[in-house]
Amino acid sequence: MKILLSENPGGPERLTLATRPQPEPGPGEIRISVRCVGINYPDTLIIEDRYQFRPERPFAPGAELCGVVETLGDGVTGFAPGDRVMALTVWGALAEKVCVPAAQCHPVPDAVSDADAASLQMTYGTALHALEERGGLRPGETVVVLGAAGGVGMATVELAKLLGARVVAAASSAEKCAAARACGSDATVIYPRGPLDRTAQKAFAGALREAIGPEGADIVVDIVGGDYSEPALRCMGFGGRFLIVGFPAGIARIPANLPLLKSCDIRGVFWGAAVERAPEANRRAMARLLELCAEGKIRPRIHATYPLTEGARAIAALNERTVMGKVLVTV
Repeated sequence: MKILLSENPGGPERLTLATRPQPEPGPGEIRISVRCVGINYPDTLIIEDRYQFRPERPFAPGAELCGVVETLGDGVTGFAPGDRVMALTVWGALAEKVCVPAAQCHPVPDAVSDADAASLQMTYGTALHALEERGGLRPGETVVVLGAAGGVGMATVELAKLLGARVVAAASSAEKCAAARACGSDATVIYPRGPLDRTAQKAFAGALREAIGPEGADIVVDIVGGDYSEPALRCMGFGGRFLIVGFPAGIARIPANLPLLKSCDIRGVFWGAAVERAPEANRRAMARLLELCAEGKIRPRIHATYPLTEGARAIAALNERTVMGKVLVTV
C-alpha cells in the first residue's frame, strides 16, 4: 500500500511517499480502506515535533479520515465489512489502509459524503466543544471568532449561529470575511497581517468594539493568538469567556490586569484531550454533528482537494495562511 511518511522532523517537503505492507487489525481494531483524509493545522506541527503528541517515526500524518471497513479484529462488534465510517487517528491517516480502534470509529449516514465526513471531526468537534463545553454559550450572546475563515473558524461561525448567537467574524482579508459571512456571521472585521505594533493593535481593538457593540463580547474564540489576542481580550464584556483554541500567530502575552478588570475567564480548549478523557461524550457529539450534516444544517466548506501523491502539498497549503475552509486528501 502507499503511505506518506515523516521519517525525519521537518516541513512538508521532507515527507516521502512510500510503499509498505498493509496492516493487520489487532484485537478491537478495524482495518479501513481510506477514501478521504481531512488536513488540519496540527498536521503542520506534528511533522516538526511541535505538537502535543510526538509519535515514534516513521509515521504518517493525518488526524481524521473517512473510509470503508475492510476487516474486523477480534472482539469487534457493531461494524461490518463494507460499512462507511469516519475515524479519528490523530496521526496515520495519510495511507491507503489504516487500522484504528473500533472505539474511535463512527458510522457515516448515506446522506453525508466522504468529503464532509472527513471534514467534521477536528474542526466542528473543536468548535462545538469550545462553544458549549468550554464557553457555555447561551442563545442571544455575542461571539467573536478570530481566524474566522479557517477550518475551525468557519465551523465555529456556523455552529455559533445555529446555537443562537450573534457572531462577529474577524479575518485577514475582505475575501476571508466574505467567506465568514457566507457561513452566517452578522458582522466582520478585517485585521492586518502581523506582527502588530501598539498602534495597529489599538486600531484592531477599536474596529472590534464598533462591530461588537457597547456591551462587549460574551465569548471570544481565539484561533490565532499572537498580537491579536490582547486587542480581542480588551473587547470582552463583563463576565465573558475568552477561549484559547490555537496560536498560529504565536503564543500571546496577555496582561494579567485585563481579566481582572473585565471579570472574565480565560479558558483553554484542548479538544484532543477532551476526546481521550470523555470518549462517550465525544461519541454523542460526533453523532450529533453527523445528524446536523445529514439534515443540511451544517456544511463543511472545502477549500481544496489533493491526491495522496500530493499530500505534502496539502499540508503545505495550511502554512501559507490563504486557506478558507477545509483541505482534503483523497486516497
